[in-house]
Amino acid sequence: MFYHLFFPLRTFFSPFNVFQYITFRAVGVLLTALFLSFFIAPLVIRRLKKHQIIQPLRADGPKTHLTKAGTPTMGGLIILLSLLFSFLLWVRWDNRFTWLIFFSALYLGFLGFLDDYKKSTKKHSGGISARDKLIGQLILAFFVAGYLYLSPPNHVYLTKINVPYLKDFFVNLGNFYLIFVILIVISSANAVNITDGLDGLAIGNIIIAAMTYAIFAYLAGHAKFAAYLRLVPVPGSGELSIFLTGLVGAGLGFLWYNSYPAEVFMGDTGALLLGGTIGIIALCIKQELLLPIVGGVFLIEIASVFLQIYFFQTHGRRIFKMAPLHHHFELKGWAEPKVTIRFWIIGIILAMVALTALKIR
Repeated sequence: MFYHLFFPLRTFFSPFNVFQYITFRAVGVLLTALFLSFFIAPLVIRRLKKHQIIQPLRADGPKTHLTKAGTPTMGGLIILLSLLFSFLLWVRWDNRFTWLIFFSALYLGFLGFLDDYKKSTKKHSGGISARDKLIGQLILAFFVAGYLYLSPPNHVYLTKINVPYLKDFFVNLGNFYLIFVILIVISSANAVNITDGLDGLAIGNIIIAAMTYAIFAYLAGHAKFAAYLRLVPVPGSGELSIFLTGLVGAGLGFLWYNSYPAEVFMGDTGALLLGGTIGIIALCIKQELLLPIVGGVFLIEIASVFLQIYFFQTHGRRIFKMAPLHHHFELKGWAEPKVTIRFWIIGIILAMVALTALKIR
């Protein structure tokens, strides 16, 4: 909105010219989302406590988590409200990616809200059924797949995906690209959901992933930088970096209250929103195969669950003390903050590895 209000007035007041720069608006949206989340978080937390929107604890979870009883959930509302409001203030409304990511975030946040609300009212950790949640995610995934197929980020690379670290190497998925898009959206949303088990763990790694993809989105949208770095050029993708830096600001504000010991949990309201939108942005800027690296912590977490189930069903034994993996380390005696910070460090290392793809080709 600020762009459309002030940039046309640059002929009368030249400093308004700064609103054309993505870097300026990226800083603006980050600070706006940060301070807005600081402002609304105490209000949201009080409301959640008043209405007893409490996170039910896993019956088989670590005993140390019993102290978390009574902590409100659905804190993802803090992120959702501060992010989307700030995003609309600083983004260009005439950009096609603006509304795709805005409504995707709104949809995923609402789907997570329904799940959190049902968990809190039924007082158990089940929420809406896995089938209904999957159907809800599939609806959005089909929409995103159809949109990116009919209006691709770059027509030359319609069904092609770039293989990182290899010079001009692409894999053409053909009609399987639609299935690929659906898998990316659903898996990224659920990987964050599974990781959200310790105070600050998921949001910290999401902030790292968002900062990384903000760089790629900005570079892909800049014709000269994209050509120099041999990235797939995606005109207009720079506006997605506005969303991502807004996510960083909102995430930092939420982390203030979600850090150990957490005053609020993000719940599915935040987890589905954050994971799903990161996956969609990876698709929009044609950096899909960097997602397992940038989101490596989330990949490891969801993989640990599948491995645990597989080994138990086929061999009758568990390979971890408990899944997801962060609970395994808790049961080995690591303090919760130590697990969280060490997983953040891994996330930072993986982000740096991903960024080397800008030059290693």
